[in-house]
Amino acid sequence: MDGATLRNNFRRWRLLVGLTQEDAAAKIGVTRQTVIAIEKGNYQPSVLLALKSAKTFGCSVEELFYVE
Repeated sequence: MDGATLRNNFRRWRLLVGLTQEDAAAKIGVTRQTVIAIEKGNYQPSVLLALKSAKTFGCSVEELFYVE
């Protein structure tokens, strides 16, 4: 997977479940700045953070994060 880039649908799922960045951050256990960085693609979350995010949004990790 040389040159692969991690992409995400974080903002889309966050909005689908009706959470603000601040609300999502509180539920997942990170700062709002971390949520912003994930949404912009400037932060690659740990496996634990990806799992917590997917559970919070009611989707699979694969629906939330993908490799391009």
